This record gives sequence, C-alpha cells and structure tokens, in this order.
Amino acid sequence: MTLQVTPIIDAKGGLARPSSTWTGWGQWLALITMTVDHLSRYVVPDSWGLGWAGSSIGRIAFPLFAAMVAWHGLFNTRNPLRYARRILMIGLVAQLPYMLMPRAADGLILNICFTLSLGLTGGAWLKALRERLERGALGPMQLIAEVGLAVAAWATAGFWVEYSHLGLLMIPLYMIAIQPLHEGGVAFVERLIATAMALPLLTVAGLMNSSDMAKSFTVATCLAILLLAAGAHRLIPRVPFGMPRRLWLGWYPGHFAAIALWLGIAGGLG
Repeated sequence: MTLQVTPIIDAKGGLARPSSTWTGWGQWLALITMTVDHLSRYVVPDSWGLGWAGSSIGRIAFPLFAAMVAWHGLFNTRNPLRYARRILMIGLVAQLPYMLMPRAADGLILNICFTLSLGLTGGAWLKALRERLERGALGPMQLIAEVGLAVAAWATAGFWVEYSHLGLLMIPLYMIAIQPLHEGGVAFVERLIATAMALPLLTVAGLMNSSDMAKSFTVATCLAILLLAAGAHRLIPRVPFGMPRRLWLGWYPGHFAAIALWLGIAGGLG
C-alpha cells in the first residue's frame, strides 16, 4: 500500500484540515507510557530490575505529548495561546505533588506542563512571525528585537523546566515539520523541502537522551508522528473508548499525588 501524499482540498478550495482521530489513541498511549515511566522511576524497587522500562516505553510519552499539543496548536484551535494557558493551569496544580517526588538532586524543576505550555507559546510565535514576514508587516529592527527576546527567554526558561532547553524546542520543531508535510505537494522539490524541515526535530529528539535505547524510542515516536502528518492520519480509525475529559485533565497531577502518598506510607512503614 502506498501512502497518498496528494493534498485534499476542502469545499472552499482550501487545504483540508487533517484528521485528528489518531490523538484519541495517542492520549491513552501517552498516559500509559508516562505512568510506566514514573512507576519504574519512583515506586518499583531497583532490585526488580525494571529500569529498562523508563529508558524504552517511558521515552514515548514526552514526544507524544509534544506532538499532540503541536498538532492541536496547528489544526484544532483558533487561539494557541489560550490552549497554552490551559496546559499551564494543569502544570500549576501538578507542581506541588511533582515536587514531592524523590528528585532532590535536580533542584527546583518545573514539571512537563510548563515545558509544553512554553513550547506551544514559542511555536505560536514562530507561526505568527512567518505570517507577518510574508505580509511584509515586520521591519528588520523589530524582527531582530523579537528574535533576541525569544532566544533569551528560551535560554533562561530551559534551566527551570523538565527536559530543559531541548524539550522547549520540541513543539516549535514539530510545528515546523508537520505543516509542510501536511501541505504535501507532489513535486520532488516540495517533498524534499518537507523532508528537510523534519530533520531539526529528529536531531533534537536524538540528542534528548543519553542511552541508545532511549534515543531510539524517542526518535521512533517522532518518525511515527511525521508519517501521520504526511498522510497516514487518514488511515487511523477512531478510538473505540475515548479518553474521558476529566481523566485526561486530572491524571497528571493525580498520579503524582498518588505516588507521593504511596511513598509517604511506604516510608512510614519502613
């Protein structure tokens, strides 16, 4: 079976928005792999020898969360910044139980929702910047000032958030890669450009982890998302059991609270 890359045009003559049915599966996979990662890291005794789970299955979660945020930011929301604020609110609720995890050596680190929220903010800024440049609505000095402020914000925030500087780049690079892959184009040059736009994402994904196993799972997750953007999204059926909204919003802070409670009880018994 060959993957159809010819763009689908909607009734108004514009490029049709891609199907997002894959994100229904992605939500379940992201929560499961994240939970496996955190259980293997914080709950399961080292003597069980399950550290491999965090370096394999656990490395799917973050690139998958980032991909879904980037996808929705591109195709399913009119206001990405409002979407970023909603993610930030979950992060604020989750921060206290997140800080109760045994991670004293890391110092004060803001949880993954801050990474995702700031990453989406950066991606939305890049998208708006491109549109203003195409309209000629941005002067050279304003461009230099905005880019300088963005780089400074990225350099500063990277010291405080989970997955650090490279993590902050994931959503903007996803958005840069997904857009041209979705827009397609049958000409060789167009497809070559779309492929080239994906290389920065794959490079950052490969640099995010230390072990070869972790790198492989992170890069493979990104490649799967890029295939979806290139047209495979049309092949994904709707998930039979959709993620309940309350579960989706509450699982991240809730599972940290449950782990913290368990560690407190186990420590007291020990």
